[in-house]
Amino acid sequence: MDVEYLISIIEQYGYAALFFSLWLGIVGLPIPDEVIVMTGGAVTGMGILHPLPAFLIVYLGVVSGLSLGYVLGRTVGTPILERLRRKKKMDRYITFSEKLIHKYGNFTICISYLLPIVRHIIPYIVGINKMSFKRYALFSYSTGLIWTLIFFLLGRTFGDHVQAVGELIHRYGLQMVLLLIMLTIIFRIMKFVWGKKTTEE
Repeated sequence: MDVEYLISIIEQYGYAALFFSLWLGIVGLPIPDEVIVMTGGAVTGMGILHPLPAFLIVYLGVVSGLSLGYVLGRTVGTPILERLRRKKKMDRYITFSEKLIHKYGNFTICISYLLPIVRHIIPYIVGINKMSFKRYALFSYSTGLIWTLIFFLLGRTFGDHVQAVGELIHRYGLQMVLLLIMLTIIFRIMKFVWGKKTTEE
């Protein structure tokens, strides 16, 4: 699935398409969460959806999808992780996630938002460890709000280049996010200054 196809689905089904594409990401939808959130921002720039409801729907899609992982970890327990461990690549991510939790505790939930795949594993593990939902929501939902806002605004800024930018972020993580945030801030400052000069003339 690419961004053009996702946009066509959003054009057809509206806000529901945004929500379920994020929600289904936990079961391996073949498009990174970062790209979907950025697409949500991009379609508001195109005038397909209104910014505020689109942002709220995207945010709800992100946090509810991850919360499902927490609920499954809490109710089903270790069988899910054991099943995932049988996959060669997933075992590495699970081991890495467990080390993060051991080292950073509750703050791992915040850190995990910056790490593709790990982002979906951490809720399972903290659910298995019987973290209270109140504590999980405090860390996950507050970080999720900031994470969603950043990528949503990046989508509005980069528009047609969402696919390429999203895949770079998915591959290179935190460094690419910080670089793009800096470029976006510079771009918006230059746009503001340029617009002000044009008005004065």
